[in-house]
Amino acid sequence: MRYLDRLQPLALLVMRLVLGAVMVGHGYPKVFGGLHHHAQFVASLGLPAWMGYFSAFAEFFGGLLVLLGLLTRLSAFAICIDMAVAIWKVHWHNGLMGEKGYEFPLALAALAFALIFLGSGPIALDHVRSVSGGKLK
Repeated sequence: MRYLDRLQPLALLVMRLVLGAVMVGHGYPKVFGGLHHHAQFVASLGLPAWMGYFSAFAEFFGGLLVLLGLLTRLSAFAICIDMAVAIWKVHWHNGLMGEKGYEFPLALAALAFALIFLGSGPIALDHVRSVSGGKLK
C-alpha cells in the first residue's frame, strides 16, 4: 500500500478544500450581514459578545485561508476552537445524531484538528512560502 503514500498531498488538499468551503459558506452570512446579530446570539449563550466576532471571522477568514493553504495550522486551530465551542454551547444537548446534533461540527472539528498537526501539504501557499524563503514570488 506504499503507492497510496504518494497521494497524501491530494488527501490534504481535499481536506482543506472541504473544510474551507464549508467554513466560508457558514461564515459569509455572519460576516456580511449578520455580524452584530451573531455577536448577540453568542452573548445569549452566556459568552462574551466579542467571541461572536471571533467566531464569524474564524469561520469566514479562517475558511478562506484554509482553502488557500495559507497560515493553515493557525486557521485550523481557530476553526477547531470555534467548532468545539459550537458543540459545547449549541449542539451538545441535542445529542450526536438528529436535528441540530453535533455530528456535523464534530466532523469539521476533526478535519481542522488533523490539519493542525499535518499542515497544508505541498499543494498550498504555505508550501510555496516555505520553498521561497517566506517571500511570495
